[in-house]
Amino acid sequence: MASNVGDAPEGARVSRKRFATGWTTFAACLMIFGGSMAVFQGIGAIVNDDRYVVTGNYVYKFDVTGWGWIHLILGLVIVLAGFMIFNGAVWARTVGVIAAGLSMIANFLWLPYYPFWSIVLIAIDVFVIWALTAGTHRETA
Repeated sequence: MASNVGDAPEGARVSRKRFATGWTTFAACLMIFGGSMAVFQGIGAIVNDDRYVVTGNYVYKFDVTGWGWIHLILGLVIVLAGFMIFNGAVWARTVGVIAAGLSMIANFLWLPYYPFWSIVLIAIDVFVIWALTAGTHRETA
């Protein structure tokens, strides 16, 4: 029986590398869910931009259809990266962190249009970034 990580059989090491920990797996699920929400948000803004009402005068005011395309593209990237994390792709973790960061910025700027939805997606993106950067394994003594 292997006493530490370095003594593990070759097949066990490969198996551990291919699968992420529970938090990373949960982050991938949240990426798929949050990315899907962003895709629906983008489709809604593209198809019917009169549906969204600006709640006040803000320094930044953008065209809702343009924001719809931004959310649609970011959402698709996040969903694809989420699926690739399940396959163990290291590049998907990097893409996920970058896309979640961009999604946080986009949703912050989307606050005047749909505040509750934006706050929920910002919270999901914060957790995704934490889970993807926290590491994939724990060392035991």
